[in-house]
Amino acid sequence: MAKTIYVLNGPNLNMLGTREPDTYGSATLADVEKLCADTAAGFGLKADCRQSNREGELVDFIHEAYARKASGIVINAGAYSHTSIALHDALKAVQIPAVEVHISNVYAREEFRHHSFTAKAAFASLCGFGIEGYRLAIKGLAAKIGAAKSSATSPS
Repeated sequence: MAKTIYVLNGPNLNMLGTREPDTYGSATLADVEKLCADTAAGFGLKADCRQSNREGELVDFIHEAYARKASGIVINAGAYSHTSIALHDALKAVQIPAVEVHISNVYAREEFRHHSFTAKAAFASLCGFGIEGYRLAIKGLAAKIGAAKSSATSPS
């Protein structure tokens, strides 16, 4: 059975493809989820993709990842990255290797986006690569947890 990684997306990411395409591109959340599933499969992993506009539900997903013994978490907490001590604390509590992802380069944007509580609870953080950042995050997470690239690989 494949090891599972959780891919968590926060508020407004359900609007990808229509929301500020100059900042976030034209890819949809479905495109992100397919990219994650394909990339994870290339390492013998299963991506369990979730999205919520509610902070508490994202915390519940993190707790569920712990209860189900997930191998890792990729999280794009969106605006909650910059405000949510609760998400930080949940990630720290479960001690599951986590990578933070942002589609845009948050450091080239408004000052309030330059601080991330979720980054402080993750072993790595990626921003500015568009949705390709999810692929990079999964590759890095796979390396961290020792998941080798399978011989029947998906696109890398």
